[in-house]
Amino acid sequence: MQTQKNAPVTIRPARPGDEADILRMVVALAVYEREPDAVKATEPSLKATLFGDDPQVFAHLAELDGEIVGLALWFLTYSTWTGAPSLYLEDLFVADAARGTGTGRALLSTLAREAKSRGCARMDWAVLDWNDKAKQFYRHIGAHHSVGWEPWRIEGEALEALAAG
Repeated sequence: MQTQKNAPVTIRPARPGDEADILRMVVALAVYEREPDAVKATEPSLKATLFGDDPQVFAHLAELDGEIVGLALWFLTYSTWTGAPSLYLEDLFVADAARGTGTGRALLSTLAREAKSRGCARMDWAVLDWNDKAKQFYRHIGAHHSVGWEPWRIEGEALEALAAG
């Protein structure tokens, strides 16, 4: 993929038919994050969750020169402390060839406008502890590390056992 560093980036909401491109970027992100075999999503599962009757997950795509080169996948959460919803950015990905073109910033600016239009008090996301380049970028746009909070997760057999009571 050849992109021009000065070409304008276009950000748009994902729409039915984008599932293959979304999955391609999710897989590329998993490879970058050193978890190439972790992706269980499929085009049908993405279609169901993003474009089903009551979607709870949303995505915006970045296009450069007519090619999809970036993804921001997000959903809403809620903060009892702020008394307002929050936008949670699950995945942000920009293809290697599009880095340095403003694509990441354009995706985040679009999400910030989305958050404000939905009455969100904040945007949240997680960053891998070794991803210094991403941390530097986030600091540059004014984000900060939430000190004192650790991500926790329950999945697989433990989730099944807890659900079983």
